[in-house]
This record gives sequence, structure tokens and C-alpha cells, in this order.
Amino acid sequence: MCGIFGYLNYLVPATRREILEILIQGLKRLEYRGYDSAGVAFEGSECDDETCVIRMVKQKGKVAVLQEEIQNTNNMNFDKTYNIHIGIAHTRWATHGEPSALNSHPQRSDPDNEFVVVHNGIITNYKDIKSFLQSKGFEFESETDTEVIVKLVKHLYDIHKDKNISFRECVEMAIQQLEGAFAMALMSKKFPGECVATRRGSPLLLGVKSKTRLTIDHIPVLYSKDHRGYIAPHPREDSTTEFHPIGPRKEVEYFFASDASAVIEHTNQVIFLEDDDVAIIKDGGLSIYRVKRNIDDSTVREVIAILSWHT
Repeated sequence: MCGIFGYLNYLVPATRREILEILIQGLKRLEYRGYDSAGVAFEGSECDDETCVIRMVKQKGKVAVLQEEIQNTNNMNFDKTYNIHIGIAHTRWATHGEPSALNSHPQRSDPDNEFVVVHNGIITNYKDIKSFLQSKGFEFESETDTEVIVKLVKHLYDIHKDKNISFRECVEMAIQQLEGAFAMALMSKKFPGECVATRRGSPLLLGVKSKTRLTIDHIPVLYSKDHRGYIAPHPREDSTTEFHPIGPRKEVEYFFASDASAVIEHTNQVIFLEDDDVAIIKDGGLSIYRVKRNIDDSTVREVIAILSWHT
């Protein structure tokens, strides 16, 4: 069934070793879902903290094989500490393309890893999108349907970057062109320390861990368009529209997963995304958007306390 796991630490110092251990352990918690390959993507530069670099390690076979490959990767400073960092990981069950490191997730937008994605589900119109992107000069390196997602996001960023388009807006525009089912988490060197997660027809949840009380026990949903299809004014992002720790201590950790079994060892506070939700974590705050509001849509997402026996 494939599995998604991600980890974002904001003002919670963690070494690369600790970050990778969290990602690998999350994948191990999802092994029961079945898979044939695994991979991780994580931020970090060995030479300049002002330059964001995304590194990927992918491997055919079990998570233990991926773990060994990470340990043997050259130029990996496991003791480097990050106060803000995002990493995503995936276990893949092959549908489009044979099991291989190249077809494993994360998939990337280009050789510089400007955008990367982990994805569950099947994009049914991927051939049409692939043909369109090839006509724009994109070259594909895998046999997956997933690769069209991340290349489409880059294409949209490239044509709108002069308008200061946000990461969330790029993903929002991309999913409106996708048909089929998906759950996905994306990261980008253009937007360091940020993560966008979204789903349609495939489960995805967010876990939240904070040393202080959180602002709210529910998150208002923001809309890009109202129920008539008109552009909705963007509200000021404050404590009424954004989820973040209360008071001067803003330390917070977020976890992304296909199911709660992967996050329960870290936190029991979770938010279940609904179809076509687009969640963005930026500067330690979480906001949830939808492209268009329907009259009967729920306007909040509850923060739910799950019990350990659910695992």
C-alpha cells in the first residue's frame, strides 16, 4: 500500500543522525503495509547554512537496506545540528515501473532536487501531464506516475516565481490538474524549512508535539475561493487562523504519516486531513487551505488525542 512519513523540527535542535533515525523508524512502523523499496530526502549543506541543499538516498529492498546505505553514504556529517529542518521518507509498492532505486520515492523535479515529493496513490492522467511537460523541455528519469507531480510543481513555480508565488500555491495549482488518488508531502530548496502536504482518496495525518500549550484545539480552514468560485481575501495569519505553540517558546515538531502507528511514539495529538486539504507548515505554524469552499464543507480540522492502543 506504500507508506509516507515525514518529520519537521522547528527550533528543536536535532542532529542529522537523530533526524534520520526518526525517519527510518517511521518507515519501519509502516512496513506492515507492504513495499518493495524505500527512500528518504532531507535538507542540509555541509559548507554554507545560507544555501539549502536537498539530499536523497533511495534503495530497492527493505528499510534495513536503506538504513545501511545511509550509513555508507559519503560526506555525511551525522553530527551536524539543525534547529529547523524538514525530511520526508517513503516505502513504495511498485505500480508504474519495476522495483528499483530510480523508481523509488522521493521523486525529484530536476537534477538539482529543487522540489521533491513522496506520494501514495495513482495519478490516472499522468501520461497526458507527462506529454505536456516533455513539450516544455522536462526530461523524465523514472517510470513512475509520481514524477509528473513534482515536475508539474516546478513548472508552475518557474512560470509564476516573478509573482512571488508561495510553495502552497504551487502545490494547490498542481493538484487541480491531477486525476486519481493521492496523498503526498513535498519539500523544496526554494522554500527551506517548509513542508506542504495534501491528499485526495488516500489517508494522511499530521502529528504535533510541543512543550507548551497550543493556541487552539482546532484549525480553521482557509479558502482560496469562496463557494461561488470567486477569489477569497486571504485573512491575516494569526492565532485564529494558524496552529502554533502559545507564548514565547515556539518550539514544535510535526510528523506526517499514512497512519497513526508511525507517530504514536512521538505524540498522541493528530490532525486528520480531508480530501483536497492543502496543509502548509512555515515558520513553525500550520495552516490548512482548500481551493474552493462548498456550502456543506466543515470549516475546521480538529486536533484529536489518539490512544496508544490504536496501534
